[in-house]
Amino acid sequence: MYKVLVADHHPVISRGIGFILKNNPALEIIGNVTNGDELFKFLENGVPDVLIIELDLPQINGINALRKIKKDYPGTRMLIFSTHPEEMYALSTIKAGAAGYISKTTDPETLEKAIYQVARGGIYLNKKITERLNSGISQGKGLIAKFKRLSTRETEVLNLLSSGKRNKDIAEALAINEKTVSTYKTRLLKKLKVDNVADLITQSRLLQLNLT
Repeated sequence: MYKVLVADHHPVISRGIGFILKNNPALEIIGNVTNGDELFKFLENGVPDVLIIELDLPQINGINALRKIKKDYPGTRMLIFSTHPEEMYALSTIKAGAAGYISKTTDPETLEKAIYQVARGGIYLNKKITERLNSGISQGKGLIAKFKRLSTRETEVLNLLSSGKRNKDIAEALAINEKTVSTYKTRLLKKLKVDNVADLITQSRLLQLNLT
């Protein structure tokens, strides 16, 4: 039987997962935590096989927390269960150490399947993300070639966009004005041949995965 820990600050989510898994003999929920302090205290005393975690869990920085858990508790497989769009965050969380990403809009059967797949050592991503990832890897050389054409400053702006920074944050980080940031974004869209910032970020994260 695989031991499962749920880290989510919404009681209805924790109870819902418990209800979904209550008749599954292969998966046992051994605890529920609602913030970062509770999570790391629990992990110090017992390591679950699967950690189902919300990226916006209070008292932690989502991506950094994933890296820490992966480093300190390599035996725990992490499944992100979040309200954030999969297209924006799935690839970056996998790169940070998660074994799967699933939206809170999914149906119970798919969630149970994802938990079991991750518990058994697999990776879970929805079909759309998997196809995009496979496409990115198979076309990795072309993707890398596109990024090689970017200037140093364009690369800096793209990396900050990929980490979730707004125009104002990017301007402050690079000591430039917001209008200049907008100009760099326009250049990036053109050079990487995408239509919007979301696709720009996805391409950036695909590149990161190709280089790891």
